[in-house]
Amino acid sequence: QVELVESGGGLVQAGGSLRLSCAPSGRTFSSYSMARFRQAPGKERDFVAGIFWTGGNTHYGDTVKGRFTISRDNAENTVYLQMNNLKPEDTAVYYCAARRGYVYYSSPSYDVWGQGTQVTVSS
Repeated sequence: QVELVESGGGLVQAGGSLRLSCAPSGRTFSSYSMARFRQAPGKERDFVAGIFWTGGNTHYGDTVKGRFTISRDNAENTVYLQMNNLKPEDTAVYYCAARRGYVYYSSPSYDVWGQGTQVTVSS
């Protein structure tokens, strides 16, 4: 059984930082891409960032470029999303997702999902 175990998130003031973690278990994800999506109440699930596990190639949504960094630690088998200069509009439930192959920006392209973690940024 493949699982994505998420941690991190919480409440932070605008301008602050948070780090989200996603640890896949149950299989090797060397040929997979890992991504982060977020969904605010009443809105669609949007692509935030993604990384191809083997090559380390990264992709970012336009609204987070320059502020968020996605990375993976092979030794810890964990993907991190470092979020800096957070804004109130970053408030959402953040989900970790995985798919075989390259990073796609569309959420239906991912077939493994974490439980989600809440990020709240106060103004």
